[in-house]
Order: sequence, then C-alpha cells, then structure tokens
Amino acid sequence: MKKNLLIASAIFFTFDFSNAQEKLLTMEEAVVKQRTTLAPAKLKQLSWIKNSNSYSYINTNKSEEILLISSASSEAPIGEVPLSKLNNAIAAVSGKQVKAFPQIQWKNDNQFTFESEKKILMYDLKTGKITTDSNRDFPEGFENIDVSDKSGNVAFTVKNNLFVHDGKNQLIVTNDKDENIVNGRSVHREEFGIIKGTFWSPKGTQLAFYRMDQTMVTDYPVIDWTTRPATNVNIKYPMAGDKSHEVTVGVYNVASGNTVFIKTGEPKEQYLTNIAWSPDEQHLYIAILNREQNHLWLNSYNTTTGLFEKTLFEEKNDKYVHPMHSMAFVPGHPEQFIWQSERDGYNHLYLYDTSGKLLKQLTKGKWIVTDLTGFDPKGSTAYYSSTTESGITRNFYSLDLSKGTSTKLTSHEGTHTITLNSNATYFFDNYQSTETPRTIYLKSTNGKSSKTLFDAPNPLKEYKLGNMKIFKLKSESGDDLFCRLFKPVDFDSTKKYPVIVYLYNGPGVQMINNTWNGGGDLWFQYMAERGFVVFTLDGRGSSNRGLAFEQAIFRHAGVNEMKDQLVGINYLKAQPYVDASRMGLFGWSYGGFMTTSIMTRYPDIFKAAVAGGPVIDWSYYEVMYTERYMDTPKENPEGYKEARTIEYIDNLKGKLLLIHGAQDPVVVWQHSLMFLKNCVDKKKQVDYFVYPGHEHNVLGKDREHLYQKVTDYFMENL
Repeated sequence: MKKNLLIASAIFFTFDFSNAQEKLLTMEEAVVKQRTTLAPAKLKQLSWIKNSNSYSYINTNKSEEILLISSASSEAPIGEVPLSKLNNAIAAVSGKQVKAFPQIQWKNDNQFTFESEKKILMYDLKTGKITTDSNRDFPEGFENIDVSDKSGNVAFTVKNNLFVHDGKNQLIVTNDKDENIVNGRSVHREEFGIIKGTFWSPKGTQLAFYRMDQTMVTDYPVIDWTTRPATNVNIKYPMAGDKSHEVTVGVYNVASGNTVFIKTGEPKEQYLTNIAWSPDEQHLYIAILNREQNHLWLNSYNTTTGLFEKTLFEEKNDKYVHPMHSMAFVPGHPEQFIWQSERDGYNHLYLYDTSGKLLKQLTKGKWIVTDLTGFDPKGSTAYYSSTTESGITRNFYSLDLSKGTSTKLTSHEGTHTITLNSNATYFFDNYQSTETPRTIYLKSTNGKSSKTLFDAPNPLKEYKLGNMKIFKLKSESGDDLFCRLFKPVDFDSTKKYPVIVYLYNGPGVQMINNTWNGGGDLWFQYMAERGFVVFTLDGRGSSNRGLAFEQAIFRHAGVNEMKDQLVGINYLKAQPYVDASRMGLFGWSYGGFMTTSIMTRYPDIFKAAVAGGPVIDWSYYEVMYTERYMDTPKENPEGYKEARTIEYIDNLKGKLLLIHGAQDPVVVWQHSLMFLKNCVDKKKQVDYFVYPGHEHNVLGKDREHLYQKVTDYFMENL
C-alpha cells in the first residue's frame, strides 16, 4: 500500500475537552444516560400547527408540564395548556389521567389529538374539553394507527388483519384466518424505504394497503426460553436464493366497503415499493422492482378497476436500483411530480409530468439530496436537504422549480435537521456540530427573519473527556474516507496507548457526522477516559457518499471494506502514541461480519475483538438485503464463499468474543453458532455470550451489561 494513502489529507473538526472538569463517566451514564440526561437537551414535542405560522412544544421547566403555543411572528406565547388542565378534561370523559403530556398531533389550529386507553381523544383549545365525537373505542391489541388528515378516518391493524374506524363504526377491511397472510403492515422486511403498510388517499376516503402472503416462505425457529418447557415460535425468514413472500396492494373504499386489488402482474416475486396516490385519487403509482433489483418500472394503475394503465419510465443498473422515495406531486400542478433517483451516481431530484416525460433534472453534482422536505403552496418552490458542502454535513435549500436554481437557507457548518411548516413560510433548524450540542432556530424561508428558540447547554461540561477529531484519509481507489479519533484523557504524546477500532462499514449506515460527539457514542469517551484511543472509519460501502462508493462491495462483501479499514489501521500504526501490539476491534451486525472477517483474514493485527450479532454466511441472511449486494448464492457462489468467515477460521490468532441475542430475527442465531461449531472442529478457542430475550440489538437496561462485558474484555486483553 502506498505510503501517501496513510497521511491525513485534512483535519476538519477538533473537539477539545481539555478544560472540562474532573468527573468521569460511569458505565450507566455512557450507555443509558447518553440518550436521556446526558443527551443534548431539546424542546419536547416541538411541532408546527397545521396551515399556520404557529407552533407548540412542551415546557418541562415548570412544576408541571405545559403545552406552550407560540407564533413565528411573536416573542411571547399565545396560548398554553397545563397538564393539570388536560387531565381535568380527560377525567370529564372518564379517562385515565396521565403523568406526562401524551404525544399529540394537531388536527387544526384549535384541536389536537392523542391516544389514551385504546381511544383517540381530541382536545379543543377554545372549550378546554375533550370532544366526544373523537371518543372512539379500539379493540385489544390494535396498532399501526394511520389517521387521515382530511377525513379523520383511522386505519389500524389487529394481529394480521386491517380495520378502519370512520368515526361511527369499526369497519372490517380484511378477515384472513391464516396468520401467515398479513395486511396493513410494512412488507419486504422494511427495505426500499418501506416503514408502514397503509396509505390514505388525498381526501381520506380510500385506503391503499399492503397484503403479504408468507405461506410459501420457510418457517424459521426462534425459541422462547421463558416457558417450561421452552417453546418454539416460528417466524417467516426468506433466506438469500430461497422462496420469498408475495405481496399485493389493495384499495379499500370506506363508503362502499369494497376492496379492489391492484393487478401488478407476474412474476409474483417482485417488490412493490414507494406507493403514491394521484391528487385526483384516480391513479395509484407503484415502483415495481424485479427480484434481481436491477430493473425498476414506475407504473400507474386505475384505483377503480385495479388495472394497469401505463409505465411512466424505467430505470436499470448493471448492479442494482435502490428506490427509497415515492413520487412527490407539486402543489397546484397535479400533472407534475418530483422523483428521486441515483441514476447519475448520486441521489438527485428530477421533475416529471404524469405522461412520463422528464421535464428537467433539478439538482446535480457529486453530492446527494438526503431529504425532499416539501413545497410552497403554489408549487413554485421545493425545499431539500443535501450533503453539498461535505459528506458529513447537512444543509437546507430552497429550489426554484422554474429556474432550477437553489438557495442555501442555513448557515454554520454542521448538521441541520429541518422541520418545515405546512405553508412553507417558516422552518425549525435543529442544528448540531462537534462544538454545538444543539441550537434550534426559527427561520423564514424568504431569509428575512431568524431567531433562536433554544440553546442546549453542554451536557458534558462537568466531565473530563478526551480530544476528538474528524479527518480524512485516502482509499486505494482515491476516495475520501472520513475518520473519527478520540484520544485518551490526559493525553501524553510520549506514551503509547492501546486502541479500539469500532466499525460498521456496511450499506445504509454512516457512522461519522459533523454532529455532537462526531456522531459517536459516549462509550467511546468512556474508553478514552480509561486510556484508550478509539477510532472509526467509514469505508466504501457505507452510506451517503454516492452510488459508486456504495456499490464498491457488489458481489464481494467485505473485500473493499477491509482494504479501507486497513488504510485506517495503517494510519494508526504510524502514530507514535499508538501501541500496535495492543489493538482491539469491535463491531455489531455488518460490523460483526467485518470483525470476524478481519480477525480471520488479517489475523496478525488485532490482539482482541468483539463481534456482536455477526453475519457469518450471507446465504443465511434475508433475500431483499443480501441479493441486492451479493446476487443469489447460485449466481455468485464465489462471492458467497469468499465472504464466508468460517472458511478462514484456521487463521484465527487473537482473542475473539462473539455475542448474540437469542431471539434475533434479523441475523439469526444460527450464524454465530455455525462459527462456534467450526471453531470447535478446528480446535480454535473463542469466547461467547448470549443475551436471552433480546433480538438483534441488546436494548434497555441490559445494554449497560453488554457494554460492561465488552469493556471488561478489552481491559483484560489489551
């Protein structure tokens, strides 16, 4: 490897805690409280009130919580609802009082709704009462609530079936007896940007929904160890190359009670993604993706008959097409919509008409649009966030749809998370950087007004923490690789320190951002307090850097990622303060795959490693994700064998701890058990720990136990 690849090309951000106090983080603080009391403070439930310039949030600084209502053009609150007043209104309708303000949704500028005791209640600001017409009873076990803004109709599921409440009656949409046929829930294992299973029409009178038939998918056993004797709970888990589930889309008419299923045609094993209604409700648009995931058709279907109407356009890629966003219709121009595509190598915005004609490419450059936030009511301007300045920053822009020109609306280098009001006149700018815990600005989209709503204090000001910097290295392919490094507390350049490399390096994830703590966990600072250098690198394959950067792993998972990680490792070895004989590696999920890969392919680097929930053999992972990046085992046997970490167990030298959740439905337990069996067969000693009752991630109170386990392992071995 060329020497110049090891030199940092630029140091972007340095976060120096050298003047902090002497307090050290406890494990509980580093793992549990980093998301509560040690997270940057924020305005609880900050949200815009629909069709207005007013907004609300929960004031938690008083003796009781108070919902404050303010106007963008006013400094003082224009209304408030104390928790006690809300509880009085709840008591008046025989409801159970609440200890904290429930999650609310504004119906209009005078009413908000919230869920309580299987009911959706609506509070009226003028009367101070809970209105009885919203006092709907829902059955036991209801979930996946989807409320239409226009009609007030509510969709929900109970077990595997879908229901609608129209304000008077509970309507049965599906009544499938076989629990392997699932209605109204997300499908395709939540790939392709799918996060829900119901889609209300613009007027809220019709409901599109997913129906997933899993009867043909192989059962996979997950053992419930809490029963006597233990019992088997089967899940449906389609592994790469095997039979997948079959999905259809229904359209339910609330008034008639009739359902029409969309005729999406053959083959049945295809992906129905990014559902969108036409503004006139006459058409339903579905992005159809073939199982090979290299060919997409954006199709239009008649919502009355369910019949195919036309294909607006197609997208192809010799590796894969990855649709993540549905059509966004331009207000006031029902024949125009924006489509997001990576067709030129970066996710950008394209303006189409409903005939399928491309009117213009709206954004272009070697950066990506991360979010299409909305439009102004006239449809002359769109608003989006992007990585224009840097892959680790986010800024907000207005886009003139006629001219195709963009205007930057945010300042300060860092990460700006935006919430636009429905009138597109104002927006909340939730800003963070390595030096700013959180500042929330209220700004006008015309750029004429800006005020600070909230400045979060430094939650770590009492703690003695290490210096953190974000910088870049060059890969062998010439790509910039963003890195984050924490130095030990009381760093002494004449000493040599042990190192922990924390990695993920898989698709859909970006570990390093210009945000508070560089996007890292406080556990990294905890380890810096205990004398460790902690390092992370986002190599090729990781997210938000463009299609070529991500597709570098295609058919060869782990290969280029390991090459990039070696760039970082060699950089560390070249530092005079690094003890290369005491290096540790830690990763979870794809990071667990990377950890076992490096420990068995490059066995002389790391003295100790921890692999959590690791993928060991990609042929045992699910269809949608695996086949996108690896094709099927039959199509790519060499790639699957190359990535199978048990092939290299003979090479293992360092100490290795594997951890798995016993109820993991994502990377099933069989992965690490296969690795263990091969270690036994080849007389290789490894350490192992299982978390009963936990799925892919160890969450809740047991997460502290997990990180203590990992910490102890590194303290003992490094």
